[in-house]
Amino acid sequence: MKNLIKESGIRDIKALRKRYPKAKIYFHQDLDGVTTAIAMKRYLENNGFDVVDYEVIQYGDKEFAIKKQDAEGDVMPVLVDFAHGKPMFVIHTDHHDRQAGAEDTKSTNFRGARSNVETISQIISPKELFPASDIKLISTVDSADFAKYKLTPEQVVNYLWRLDKEKSLQDNKFLLGFVINKLLLAFKNKPNFLEYLVANSEPSLLSILKSIKEKMADMGSPSPAQLQRNRDDYFKQMENYPEKKYEDGIIMQYGGGSMMKPGSYDRYTPFKNQPDADFLIMMWPMGLVQASCNPFKESRELKGVNLGDIAQEVLTKYEAQLKDRFVPLSTIKWISEDKATPDSVGFTAKDLKALYGKALEAQGIEELEDEVTDIMNKPAAQLTEEEFQVLDKVAISAWDIIQANSGGHKCITNISGLNYFGRSKRKPQGPYRYDPDKDDAPFVKFAKMLGRDLFAKLKEKIAESKEDNG
Repeated sequence: MKNLIKESGIRDIKALRKRYPKAKIYFHQDLDGVTTAIAMKRYLENNGFDVVDYEVIQYGDKEFAIKKQDAEGDVMPVLVDFAHGKPMFVIHTDHHDRQAGAEDTKSTNFRGARSNVETISQIISPKELFPASDIKLISTVDSADFAKYKLTPEQVVNYLWRLDKEKSLQDNKFLLGFVINKLLLAFKNKPNFLEYLVANSEPSLLSILKSIKEKMADMGSPSPAQLQRNRDDYFKQMENYPEKKYEDGIIMQYGGGSMMKPGSYDRYTPFKNQPDADFLIMMWPMGLVQASCNPFKESRELKGVNLGDIAQEVLTKYEAQLKDRFVPLSTIKWISEDKATPDSVGFTAKDLKALYGKALEAQGIEELEDEVTDIMNKPAAQLTEEEFQVLDKVAISAWDIIQANSGGHKCITNISGLNYFGRSKRKPQGPYRYDPDKDDAPFVKFAKMLGRDLFAKLKEKIAESKEDNG
């Protein structure tokens, strides 16, 4: 790390201001991402920058679909609340346990915290930006620290807020914060919705709520009451969801059911319907497996269990096979850029080295050949068959892909990168059509297999825990 962010702010911020009169902020698409972007906007403006643009960034192929930004120009690219860095970013700040691809970023701050906005607002800025009560709510949402405040799923996933005269003003405002979060999540995938919030909100949750209402009115969105009804219908739909299994305090589920109605889906629905559950294992059709603790329970069946360690234990079962199975760069390239446009950053040679550099070194590939580098720096959509054939000859092991893309901590962990497995070397031609009678893709089969193995391993740990405790 070259120019570390200190307690007094970003080191050499004055030099950066001379170099870059303008800034663009990229942020993750959740409450912490939005509020961190707003805090960073205010911090940069206080230091003389003209913040001219904002853009959401999301993990997976959307990560490489963000617009190109030239760090050599006069607009400073800034990344907040995101664990995957890129050499193009001048400033990168995050709070997750692990980061990847940030080695060439000019100024970095990776500080473990319940939220990234907490660091920007209370550590980096010389004066507090968001009110402390707002930081408490944002951090509670991002860390899912609900049991600490004896919160119920109904309170956390509510679209409607009514003043409770038996509660204090601060407690009422705290519960209003969850409503703000739900409204934000309901429309987060609408074009320019989150960017509008960052551009038009001051550093406060009430200001964000005002911007949400303005944007909802502009979009002609359903009312909060309708969103609440859609949510309630979703709860009922998922009570008897056929792709769900519940045993020994563990929910195992594939997919999220029908999520078409605005505001219907909520990640905590399984715990709303199975309040006694200790753990949730979710397998998603995009090739992602997630394991999490029930954040609403003060005491869980397994105290001190690290789900990240258990996930690694399960993966170790397949380590030899995964290390023997390689995915060519041609496959990695087109899948990573599946959502890319001509204006997107794409998955370049720098991204390849940032994410998989150690894996390439282990194969004795210290530096990419100029031809490979040149090809990787072109959009996949523009590559010729001859260029794809060059990429066919360089590959990354399935094990290294999983390790580079996965992560988490003791109460939530992700096994990611499975969507690269069993795929063709070339992007399929023609529009995708869902066929319910077609067999699962290999990466979906593997995701389900890992989910079942996690389920079995957790059951085993629970049985051992019961024996140890008599």
